[in-house]
Amino acid sequence: MRLLAIEQTRSPQGKLRLRFDSGEAMLVLPAVVADLSLRPGMDIPDAARASLEAAAGSASAKERAVRILSAATVSRAELEHRLRQKGESPENARQAVEWLAGLSLLDDEAAARQIVRSGTAKGYGAARIRQMLYAKRIPRELWDEALETAPDAQETLARVIASKTRGKPLNEKDYKRLSDALLRRG
Repeated sequence: MRLLAIEQTRSPQGKLRLRFDSGEAMLVLPAVVADLSLRPGMDIPDAARASLEAAAGSASAKERAVRILSAATVSRAELEHRLRQKGESPENARQAVEWLAGLSLLDDEAAARQIVRSGTAKGYGAARIRQMLYAKRIPRELWDEALETAPDAQETLARVIASKTRGKPLNEKDYKRLSDALLRRG
């Protein structure tokens, strides 16, 4: 199979379109073109086509993993789940997670501490923070250690009550509103 053209696309990731003489097209990242030294007019044997597709899939998963990681604090399990959800193959998702972990960019303990800090800053209690840790797929063995870094529940409770009441006297309706707010925060 012959590579006829390498075309720029309007993709925000800067993907390139490879056009083949068979009429097929493939989207790849520029890094794949550079790594495999692809150029127009090049003959690509069928055996090399499989390695081209594998390289394109791996590069796509890594690029997507970096975008996800740069936008939010995620655990290893959550990142792999989100990559699969976005259409990456399980093998490419696992390789991308391992690649980022090898670069020390993924740390479940640091993610757990960040989630606890975020939850306490919002005035959430331990139950709500545990729910957040569960939702972010943080391993359970890291929960207790991360929750130890949270400030005392009494301090958090006092801060939330002070912010809700603003020093004014409360009537029965205000007490109900305050207790409902505290229940929602866990």
